[in-house]
Amino acid sequence: MELELETLAASMGVSVPVLRFLLCFVATIPVSFLWRVVPGRLAKHVYSAFTGALFSHLAFGYSSNLIFLVPMLLGYAAMALYRPKCGIITFFLAMGYLIACHVYYMSGDAWKEGGIDATGALMVLTLKVISCAINYNDGLLKEEDLRDAQKKYRLINFPSLIEYFGYCLCCGSHFAGPVFEMKDYLDWTEGKGIWAHSGKAPSPYGATFRALVQAAFCMAIYLYLVPYHPLSRFSEPIYQEWGFWRKLSYQYMSGFTARWKYYFIWSISEAAIIISGLGFSGWTESSPPKPKWDRAKNVDILGVELAKSSVVLPLVWNIQVSTWLRHYVYERLITKGKKPGFFQLLATQTVSAVWHGLYPGYMLFFVQSALMIAGSRVIYRWQQATNMALLKKALVFMNFGYTVLILSYSAVGFLVLNLHESLALYGSVYYIGTILPIALILLGYIIPAKPSRSKARKEE
Repeated sequence: MELELETLAASMGVSVPVLRFLLCFVATIPVSFLWRVVPGRLAKHVYSAFTGALFSHLAFGYSSNLIFLVPMLLGYAAMALYRPKCGIITFFLAMGYLIACHVYYMSGDAWKEGGIDATGALMVLTLKVISCAINYNDGLLKEEDLRDAQKKYRLINFPSLIEYFGYCLCCGSHFAGPVFEMKDYLDWTEGKGIWAHSGKAPSPYGATFRALVQAAFCMAIYLYLVPYHPLSRFSEPIYQEWGFWRKLSYQYMSGFTARWKYYFIWSISEAAIIISGLGFSGWTESSPPKPKWDRAKNVDILGVELAKSSVVLPLVWNIQVSTWLRHYVYERLITKGKKPGFFQLLATQTVSAVWHGLYPGYMLFFVQSALMIAGSRVIYRWQQATNMALLKKALVFMNFGYTVLILSYSAVGFLVLNLHESLALYGSVYYIGTILPIALILLGYIIPAKPSRSKARKEE
């Protein structure tokens, strides 16, 4: 069997661990489908936990489940022993454990070299464990003091151990997300809420097929582009010989190429979540109504590639993690009665960077992202403040170009990870992606956006 895997891996140009992971990852689709025919709530929880643990063992080895068990038990113990503070306790314990694993395994280096380990799945598990504890903590609070998301997802009752394990290891999302809430998992398993179908249940097959076609297309694009835009080119003498625009365009193409790999992974996850039924998120208002599967969606490809503003990127890229960060970091740092500012944005991006790993490239990318979004907001405010159609269109195009430029520049750190190499590549294009956002932020104070006359009249 191992010899056959080595032969197949060699023919595909990947390592055996990566091939083993991909086979298990794709197998989550039929396994998620079979969940639909498992009878009874208890059996469904057992099936979710067992299949997740089995695929972890097959993909990463027996030690992976021991690695996953630590944050799961820490979170469950915090909920059982000290509910009033279990959310914050679990946040620091689970995130601290993830950081320790990142440092120990140095997974970023393995991923760059085509390897794979369990830390990617641990990242998803960490978010689930934290959100479950925080929502159980929120169950003690007065409803009038809660935001809409807190009211929707808070847990009044303590989940049983098998419910908790089923939620944490549910194999359709265990490897690469998307992250979802314990409340949704319980409603889905028990046939409550939007899953309480009085008539015919929505068919997932068309949406699953579309996700699989998208996955195949994304992988084809990635395999076509990657030989022409390898990351190794950045360290070759030829890169240093290129001029400013050639270097900038190569930075764009390297990021563009890498994104298709993520599109492929998330499309497979989407297919698995949809076919299980968990991805269902309600019905459209059209006639006749059609089922929506937004709960499974982790990326809007056209939304990323044609983003008119940096502000919308968290809404279209790694969507469920961005939603998690908004609910459990950004919104909880806002003082009641005050508006959020750059601090909340920077703190959220820092948590995101630490969650990805302690590589300097991640830190640089997410700090850059905070600057990128702040600069984009300045352009948007100018855009909203003008009544001149031509100037408004020019500012829209300016914001689009700014987003493409700064994202391509910033993503270099995320791709190469190393501090020296990241700074050298930023310096090779004169730090334009750092200087431009800062300049825009300062200009926002010098040239403040005033409300347009039509808007002022409406306010009057």
